[in-house]
Amino acid sequence: MIDDFIHEPRVAYFSMEIALANDIPTYSGGLGVLAGDTVRTAVDLTLPMVAVTLVSRMGHFRQEIDADGRQIEHPDPWEPAAVATRLDAMVAVTIEGRQVWIGGWFYELTAYKEGSRQPVILLDTDIDQNNAEDRQLTHYLYGGDNAYRFKQEMVLGIGGMLMLQALGFEIYQYHMNEGHSALLAVELLRRYAFPPEDLRPGDSPYDVPRIREICNFTTHTPVEAGQDRFPYDLVQRLLGDIVDAATLRRLGGDDAFNMTRVALNLSEYVNGVAKAHAQVSRSMFPGYVVHAITNGVHPRTWTCAGFAALYERHLPGWYHEPELLMRVECCVAKDEIWQAHMQAKRALAARVAQTGVTLDVDLPTIGFARRMTAYKRADLLFSDLERLAALAERHPFQIVLAGKAHPHDEGGKQLIELLHKHMRDLRGRIAIAYLPDYDMDIALAMVSGVDLWLNTPLRPMEASGTSGMKAAFNGVPSLSVLDGWWVEGCIEGITGWAIGDSSTSANGDDALALYDKLEHAVLPLYHDDRNGWITVMQGAISKNAALFNSHRMMRRYATEAYLR
Repeated sequence: MIDDFIHEPRVAYFSMEIALANDIPTYSGGLGVLAGDTVRTAVDLTLPMVAVTLVSRMGHFRQEIDADGRQIEHPDPWEPAAVATRLDAMVAVTIEGRQVWIGGWFYELTAYKEGSRQPVILLDTDIDQNNAEDRQLTHYLYGGDNAYRFKQEMVLGIGGMLMLQALGFEIYQYHMNEGHSALLAVELLRRYAFPPEDLRPGDSPYDVPRIREICNFTTHTPVEAGQDRFPYDLVQRLLGDIVDAATLRRLGGDDAFNMTRVALNLSEYVNGVAKAHAQVSRSMFPGYVVHAITNGVHPRTWTCAGFAALYERHLPGWYHEPELLMRVECCVAKDEIWQAHMQAKRALAARVAQTGVTLDVDLPTIGFARRMTAYKRADLLFSDLERLAALAERHPFQIVLAGKAHPHDEGGKQLIELLHKHMRDLRGRIAIAYLPDYDMDIALAMVSGVDLWLNTPLRPMEASGTSGMKAAFNGVPSLSVLDGWWVEGCIEGITGWAIGDSSTSANGDDALALYDKLEHAVLPLYHDDRNGWITVMQGAISKNAALFNSHRMMRRYATEAYLR
């Protein structure tokens, strides 16, 4: 129970979404999956942590694709009582002048073998003490309008802080995963306010240095437009006078209350999620020190059964010390790697067959699965259908796609329609499947079952990306634009291949570079030199999986951020 976790100081990790398990829909995409990997790794490393998120009773959404390729959204409700224990504690946050009561659920994450455990607190306003409107504040992940979002962020940041206090947790460091939880630092301002009688004219009423000392912030957004910004009249109406208006503007910016700026101003340790992203963040926010701990993925979660058994046989303890994977080239036979891969490939083909598409497991399979939005450029591969078809005639291949568009992202939904139109146009020439309702289970099947992982973001909008890291754990090399983590992970022809270079950015240039690389490097290697292809698979494992894992990431957070 929760009392088992309050005997030692902990890091409080706040995130709007956390992917706890495939069938618990408290996540929408990469941010939540990374958060889940973070907490799972804290369990593995016995790093004392408590995670705080929203219960999101109605989930994100279930995706259906109709006959014309249109996305149809369905509710994805879940019952927390099935997997979590209701907390006895309740706290109240004043929102728009009234008390909103917050209950919660205790969910326990356990390690794979060592027996370590970590608590996760799921905040819930759907309780009898609240009116009908407030009961829905923790229903929809990223739902509603600006006011709904800000209320959710009040529940997460302020309510989460109050809940940890009510439960008796002793927190020595706070970690804000993206700006959604920045209001926890505003609550700290209230707690660390100086008595008025101790202030001299011009003094700050708050102990900002003390707050910065205990706060850490990871930013994931490389563009200003992607950050949460709220009008000050809305903020004042909902937040009230918890902190004076002048301080809020000083922390959040003049034009709007920018949650990223709040977190930047109240955190001593600020991190970008890749070296390139940290550089972009420094240029966006001059004057701030932005470190670079590149993301990683959880080894056990993102390695398919066949490869996990293979690693355990030859490199025991790999899941706790994934750096052991750098020995794969000398310790694991190539034919064993290929057999493990083909096992995963056949499993993916069986899943794809349920969509009515038959894959040939002897042909190279290209995989692309992302949140469907414009800058991810899921359609880049289809920029020239005739050239793509001609390429498939010379070097046959097949494609598996997946991804959801946010319900309010009309451009993303149109992109899904366009992909399905391309699929129809290429029918009979290239086998292409689209797996609906993309989730963690489908993601693992794809990153392990395809032969090549494709990633085509518009630079510099990919903060990190982690799907290619997951593919690497399964011996699948990447073909990617040089953005995010791939700037660090790409060793040309060794771990995978780059699309263009760091200077090309126009869609046309990248499309040409993509076709050229497929035609002259990737597909000929697969068809004509199986031994050479497996050598690249080994490179992806030994040089990418061994480095871009969440154990390395969390060990750096522990030594550089939490224990500074």
